[in-house]
Amino acid sequence: MTTRKPFGRIGHLVRTFGSAVAAAAAVERGHRPHNQDLIMLGIDPRHFDRINRP
Repeated sequence: MTTRKPFGRIGHLVRTFGSAVAAAAAVERGHRPHNQDLIMLGIDPRHFDRINRP
């Protein structure tokens, strides 16, 4: 059981990094990121909609 924890943490880190990249790419293209990516990053999707962008 102890050998799985480090790999689980690494997997979580990879998923979080992937969500950050996907959200950043969507914003750069002028699109809204997927709710799943925002939630993974700890951002409430309803609050994201309230952000004013130039």
